[in-house]
Amino acid sequence: MLVRAATMDDAEALAEVHVRTWQTAYRGLVPQDHLDRMDPSTRRDGWRRRIQDNPTGTLVLEDDDHGVAGFISVSPSRDADTDPRLIGEVQAIYVSPGHWDRGAGRLLMRAGLRRLHEAGFEQVILWALETNQRARRFYERGGWRLDGATKTDDSRGFPLVEVRYRFGPEGWQAYR
Repeated sequence: MLVRAATMDDAEALAEVHVRTWQTAYRGLVPQDHLDRMDPSTRRDGWRRRIQDNPTGTLVLEDDDHGVAGFISVSPSRDADTDPRLIGEVQAIYVSPGHWDRGAGRLLMRAGLRRLHEAGFEQVILWALETNQRARRFYERGGWRLDGATKTDDSRGFPLVEVRYRFGPEGWQAYR
């Protein structure tokens, strides 16, 4: 498995991984009719814009046998209560279910955190669905800690409560 910068040619595969992972990881956590309506073809253009706007912000995990198997998107923090010059953000990390529990997530996280660290960020945040215990265990095993912030995202027509994790200087060594 290889981690590399995403290219415009990856947009379709990124949309596929994004949707299929949502449909598996969030089953029972968000309304099923929403998951059933998700379609990768409606997300390709969004991925193209994301890659164009931030060409170094998305890294893909490429598997020799299966192509793009996951991704991580990083940036300066978007939260109003953080300093985007000092605090980075993992906007998204998704791994195809067929690659779960094989070290793929850790490989992606290591690459994303390395990119943020090299860019000079002192800390990193990420938001996780409060009810997504699988993801939360992954973050906590990697040294991420809840910082007490929560928010509710109603943009999809139903509430998704999210909790914020923070990764500090003491954790950088874990991902080298």
